Amino acid sequence: METLYAYVGCYTTPQRNGQGNGINVYRVDRRSGAFSHVQCLEGLENPSFLAVDSAGRHLYSVHGDRSEATAFTIDVRTGRLHLLNRQPTGGFNPIHLAFDRTGRALVVSNYGSDSIAVLPILKNGALGPYPTLTAVTGALGPHRIEQKNIRPHHNPLDREGRHFFLPCKGGDSIISYRVNRKKGVLVEAARVAARPGAGPRHIAFHPRRPLAYVVNELDSTITTYRKDGAKLVPLQLVPSTPPDFTGYSTGAEIAVDRAGRNVYVSNRGHNSIGVFAVDVATGALAPKQWVPTHGTVPRFFTLDPDGRFLYVANQGSHTIFAYRIGVDGKLSLTSVKVKVGSPACIVFNKGGPS
Repeated sequence: METLYAYVGCYTTPQRNGQGNGINVYRVDRRSGAFSHVQCLEGLENPSFLAVDSAGRHLYSVHGDRSEATAFTIDVRTGRLHLLNRQPTGGFNPIHLAFDRTGRALVVSNYGSDSIAVLPILKNGALGPYPTLTAVTGALGPHRIEQKNIRPHHNPLDREGRHFFLPCKGGDSIISYRVNRKKGVLVEAARVAARPGAGPRHIAFHPRRPLAYVVNELDSTITTYRKDGAKLVPLQLVPSTPPDFTGYSTGAEIAVDRAGRNVYVSNRGHNSIGVFAVDVATGALAPKQWVPTHGTVPRFFTLDPDGRFLYVANQGSHTIFAYRIGVDGKLSLTSVKVKVGSPACIVFNKGGPS
């Protein structure tokens, strides 16, 4: 069985109440889900979102409240990281990054300054300078604090490898883009409006069907969309928190399991992971379970590559908990608990044989 490594990004600065210390590397027991610490790469400010290339030899990071992206080499035998280079992203507070279909470019969203950049990946894995920026424009939503600018929050590539989809929290919209490879920039292909004040944050695609699911941060809802190429057509809107919850909460992360049978979402405030069943005929969601995250501000969660465990990063209480995923998609808490400062992102990578 191949060795599995986990890379955990975090917040480090006082402005984010950060108590992290860089990127932490762990070896993962694929049977129990336990983490064993391998390395802490210090000297990094807010490495808040990470991505590993398809070859498993390079890791990339954006840095919250800063203006750069960083490339690292991965030692496939040990999982350890080594700094390769840094490049400006052309804007403030880069918040997400994703590879294009070829794996030779990295798309980055600048949340604070409403732009997206395409950074070329060089043959040695280093990042090259972006040729130009694409401005993200549109009308703003009604929230006076959280919708002061467009605030692009996520830019994953769809499973067909043709379009990047950009939920814009401040603009109550989701915009799709295609890459103009000659110019090295993104060009808008389509957009769909969300409910005013919803604050679309992250999007997840169904693995087999033309469906997409968006967690709306500000009103704690999930929208189901039918996907037609670059276009999204809304089908359903459901709350991400239980009907008897009356407190304040915001949606954060969303994911679909490998079989396309369940959608998972994290709620900050309710401090839970919601599990929703996917209707096989329509793609619509029905609530199945809410489990407590046993910590505050569950900004991020992810499923391991084997689909056995779901890991929750509690940014506010500096912990990661592992949940076992049942055959019905429901979650059960394990004994796995990792203490790490202000975790914001977890990505996995397979190394050599164990």
